[in-house]
Amino acid sequence: MPGVHRRKEGPLSTSAISRAGVRRRPAPVSKVQHDTEETLRLVLARLDDMKAEDTTTIDLRGKSAISDYMVVTSGRSNRHVGAVADRVLEDLHKAGNRSVRVEGMPLCDWVLIDAGDIIVHVFRPETRAFYNLEKMWAGAGNRRAS
Repeated sequence: MPGVHRRKEGPLSTSAISRAGVRRRPAPVSKVQHDTEETLRLVLARLDDMKAEDTTTIDLRGKSAISDYMVVTSGRSNRHVGAVADRVLEDLHKAGNRSVRVEGMPLCDWVLIDAGDIIVHVFRPETRAFYNLEKMWAGAGNRRAS
């Protein structure tokens, strides 16, 4: 090909070859390891503080890969659902759990909080009755919080 100058390159250097097969694992974003049981206690305490109603904890360990626990609770109104969810989110953030994801906050009919090993559903009573998550997960081992 006229006008194209190619530089002849020799074999790869030893240092380039030695680095080629090494796979480096990225450094963790946070050095803090969150204890699932402690996070569950925090969530349940906040739900109790905020007067959430009919709280149920479903143990998913060994039954599902999505999470270790699912917590289902109710608020009396949209405003109450939003306030309960806000408080749980605030306390999870203060405890160092920065990777929490949330869905449903604009309407507050049903708010889902995904804190990794714990998933929290805060419903209005009518919405909770419609979806009936407890029945869907009945075989997973429900326990009521008092």
